[in-house]
Order: sequence, then structure tokens, then C-alpha cells
Amino acid sequence: MQPDVKANSVPSWLILLLAAACGLIAANLYYAQTVIGPIGVTTGLSSAAAGLIVTLTQIGYVIGLLFIVPLSDILENKRLITFFLIILVIALIGAAFSSHAILFLTASLVIGISSVVAQILVPYATYLTSEEQRGRVVGNVMSGLLLGIMLARPVASFITSLLGWQAVFVFSAIIIGLLTLLLSRALPARQPQPAMKYGQLILSLGSLLKTFPMLRRRALYQASLFGAFSLFWTTVPLQLANEFGMSQQGIAWFALAGVGGAIAAPIAGRWADKGLTRILTGLAMVIAAASFGLAYLFQGHSTASLILLVVVAITLDMAVSGNLVLGQRIIYSLSEARGLVNGIFMSIFFVGGAIGSSLGSWSYAHGGWSLTTLIGLLMPLLALVYYLTEKKVTVVSNP
Repeated sequence: MQPDVKANSVPSWLILLLAAACGLIAANLYYAQTVIGPIGVTTGLSSAAAGLIVTLTQIGYVIGLLFIVPLSDILENKRLITFFLIILVIALIGAAFSSHAILFLTASLVIGISSVVAQILVPYATYLTSEEQRGRVVGNVMSGLLLGIMLARPVASFITSLLGWQAVFVFSAIIIGLLTLLLSRALPARQPQPAMKYGQLILSLGSLLKTFPMLRRRALYQASLFGAFSLFWTTVPLQLANEFGMSQQGIAWFALAGVGGAIAAPIAGRWADKGLTRILTGLAMVIAAASFGLAYLFQGHSTASLILLVVVAITLDMAVSGNLVLGQRIIYSLSEARGLVNGIFMSIFFVGGAIGSSLGSWSYAHGGWSLTTLIGLLMPLLALVYYLTEKKVTVVSNP
């Protein structure tokens, strides 16, 4: 049996590798979002049915979070990571060469399932470091993951405009293949010492939520903020096209601006190590609510309104990415079964994201940008009200 990794000072190159790996893997969840139109034309999907591409990818990801991520608390982590990255490469190749809707939708589902490797790597990183460094390490790794998520949409748009949508998946398959080889050689082995069998772990999902109130809180906080985030990024491309007449490339440049918000992840991690988790959590909710408030109050098609939208994109991304790191730092201290805890946390907040996307599509169709921004404002405000019921004693035992 291979020994478990020990918490020591982590080499900076390894943290950089984990951050880059998380970003490159998570990006596969979002490549299709901005190129659904061209994919639909090739595969024969109608504009309405093309939405299934994103939906199935997200469904696959939630399945992976609930049923694959817990395996990291039982199986040797490096082998588990390598196996599912190989599956991801196969799915990406399948997507690139799909000419029929059923084939592409199946590949999308598998891409979602296998992309949960990113959520195996994040808790894996916490086993490499001490308690005192955990916030910094999680923040750095999560900043890579968030950069991947934010860059995926504009990168896919740019590549598609030059080489076609198939090239997006071909390039990703090559990159993930090389990453698989690198991780299989560079990662230290980690063999967990499971206290339960796989079936018992899955059945314990509900009891973990009941046992750890802070897990419920942090998941619901992040679900609310990620719901607002998803609502914004689902509708803002429509607003940019309708109100400002932006092309696909113009929208891609706008999405690039939002990448600046990822800087909040490592900063939040370092400040959390100094005991500022509670204050920063409330601040993230206030910033998210204020972002939508500004977007609602200052509407129009002027240059000033466009600049304000860029600022809103950055501040909203900062709030969501910062709060995510704060939440993960806390939940990883609740139990040694970090893969299971992370799976619960991520699946709940991704459900929040799916709800936000659905609400965004509905609100923009029925009430335009005004109704959309009001709903976006409401989501972090509800989280803030719930946050105000949190007692200090609840988090005393947490980092």
C-alpha cells in the first residue's frame, strides 16, 4: 500500500501545476456555451434543443460530484485522476468528431462527468500542506480553476471564429492528454485509509449535511452567489448584443475583462488564514448585491453604461470566487473525508448555478435587463439575510 502524502511545505511548482490543471480541466464544462449555434448547425440540433448541450454537461458534472469525487476518499488518488482524465480525452475526441446530435450529447454528458477530476485535485492539494497554509494553497489552486472557467468562453469563441468549433475540442483533447502524462509522473501518491465502503459513503451524504450545519450554510451561501453569477453570464451576452450591437468577438473580449475577478481567490485565501473568514463572507455578499444594484440603476447604451457593465462583471466575479475559497477552506476542516464533503458542497452550489441560468433565461425573455438585474440583486440579498443568522460560536472551531 502506498503511503499517504504528508502535510508539509508544498513546492510552489506543484501548486502552480495543480492550479493550471484545475483550470484546464474545468474549462471543458464551458467551451460549448458560446458556440452552441455552430455546434447545432453541424449536429442538426435546433436552437431550442441545443440548450441540452450545456444542461447535459452540467448534469454530468453533478453526477460526478456525487458519485465519483467520493472515490477519492477510498482509492489511490493519482490512479483515480489519471483514469478519469483518459476518459475525458476520449470524450473530447468524440465530441470533436460528432456529426449527429445523439453522439455529441452523449459526449457532453461524459465530459461533464469526467471533468470532476478538478474537484478531486482541490481537496488533494489540502493533504499536501499544513493547517496554517491551507487557505493560501486552496486560494491559489482555486484561482487557477476559476481562470479556466472564465477564460473558456472567450477562448472557445475566438478559436471557433478562426478554425471552427471542432478545433476547440481537438485542442483541449491534446492539452488534457499531455496534462495526464505530466500529472501521472509529478503527483505524489495518496492512498486513503477509508473508514467506510463506497456504498456507505454515498449513503452518508445526507447524514453529513445533518451533522455539519456549516457545510449546509457554506453550500447555500455559494449556491446563492453562483446562481447570481450564472444568471449574469447567461444574460449579459444577450444584453451586449441587443443593447450595444456587439459581435461574437466583442462579447468574447467582454468576457475576458471578467477574468480579473479571479484575483480575489488567492487574496481571500490569505486573509482567511488570518481569521477574517466571517467578515469576508459578508463582504462578498454585499459586493455581489451592489454589483447588480449598479447594473439596474445605470442602464442604457452609452459608453459609460458599457464601462459600468465591465466593472460589474469584475466585482461580481470577485465576490463569487472569493466566497468559494472561504467556503472550501471551512468545509475541508470539518472531516477527513474531504472528497465526499467537497462533492456535497459543489453539487449544491452547481444546482444553484443551474437555477440561476434558468431564471436568467426566463427573466430576460419576459422582463428584459431590468427584471434580470432585480432577480440577480435578490439572490445575494437572500444569502446575506441567512448569513446574519449565523452565530459566531458556529465557526469558532473552524479555521
